[in-house]
Amino acid sequence: MYGGLVMSSPNSCSLTNVVGGNLWRRKHSTSNINYPGSCPSKASQNKRKIQMEYNLLRFQQSSLNHHYKCIEGGSAYQEWNKKYVVKATSKPSFDSGLPTSNSKNMLDSVKNFLAAFYLFCYPYVMIGRMLSTICASLIAVQKLSDISPLFIIGLLQALVPYTFLDVYINGLNQLSDIEIDKINKPYLPLASGQLSFRTGVIIAGSSLILSFWLGWIIGSWPLIWSLVMCFSLWTAYSINVPLLRWKRHPLLAAMCTFLTLTIIFPITFFLHMQTFVLKRPFVFPRSLVFVIVFMSFYSVGIALFKDIPDIEGDKKYGIHSFSARLGQKRVFWICVSLFEMAFGVALLAGATSSCLWIKIVTGLGHAALASVLWYQAKYVDLTNKVSIRSFYMLIWKLLSVAYLLMPLIR
Repeated sequence: MYGGLVMSSPNSCSLTNVVGGNLWRRKHSTSNINYPGSCPSKASQNKRKIQMEYNLLRFQQSSLNHHYKCIEGGSAYQEWNKKYVVKATSKPSFDSGLPTSNSKNMLDSVKNFLAAFYLFCYPYVMIGRMLSTICASLIAVQKLSDISPLFIIGLLQALVPYTFLDVYINGLNQLSDIEIDKINKPYLPLASGQLSFRTGVIIAGSSLILSFWLGWIIGSWPLIWSLVMCFSLWTAYSINVPLLRWKRHPLLAAMCTFLTLTIIFPITFFLHMQTFVLKRPFVFPRSLVFVIVFMSFYSVGIALFKDIPDIEGDKKYGIHSFSARLGQKRVFWICVSLFEMAFGVALLAGATSSCLWIKIVTGLGHAALASVLWYQAKYVDLTNKVSIRSFYMLIWKLLSVAYLLMPLIR
């Protein structure tokens, strides 16, 4: 073992030669020594020879042990130094981790902005308006061949500009109600501070410009008039200037919702598809009349209900809604009655249809919607904002399904 270790080093080879040479010289020199006054025997000479060889072997072993320890110590130092270098070079530096950290922070910022923008847009309102557009456009369809690429393009011509207008209307409402929303809806991005006031103004203003620019480029006069009327109504509803801020007056606030959902949306979207896209003369079909009557009840219910969870902030800032005047419970059941009346109109319209399968589908569909509404209404806790908000979302979901059934009634 030691021999193998020593031969691995040039110094160990030289040490072995030196020790071996000294051993040879000392052995031969001691063999010629004459001790005076004695005549040593052969046994004693052998004994002395063995003792000398034993001493030399012990010296050789101690030298080799010392040399091994030196080599082992050097190897240990080299190994420690090697580990130290590896650890020092393998550890990531601050500079190398900086781009990764910046990329992660940038990605988190984008996610947070998109989440805030989602709430800024009131997505449930946008979805309801999109389905209203599809519903009114389908009323203009007389046969399956009308659903063509031309129809899809015409539908997108109405959807895209109005999407930007929705962002403006919802954004302006939040910009005008920051202090009220801190009480009623503190989770909204402007009220919670996720978006700054300046950012909200930029988003709302750029969305309005894009909406009117796209409407003008498309060139559909029903669509242009629809954009202008909705812009005028909802700006007057939200903006806090003299003679405006109509949301402070219950009748004017309800009128904005009623005119938008009952008159502007179904009629202008239908005329856009009928006259501008399909190039057909203006008519007033039975389906369109049914949609207007249905939405007359449903839109008033939405206009009254949306203020029920906001009664605390409305009272503090002088918004005299029907809920603040009449009480939450009374207004709640008035709204439920209006919704049920709308579904009753749909049942009657479907029953008078000339087609049997339309009677069955629309009848069962609207009956199911009315039943779900009534069942859920019994479990609403008017002292709990979460419960009221959940039922308000249900109202929009039921309307979304109704929008899909309305075009079937002919």
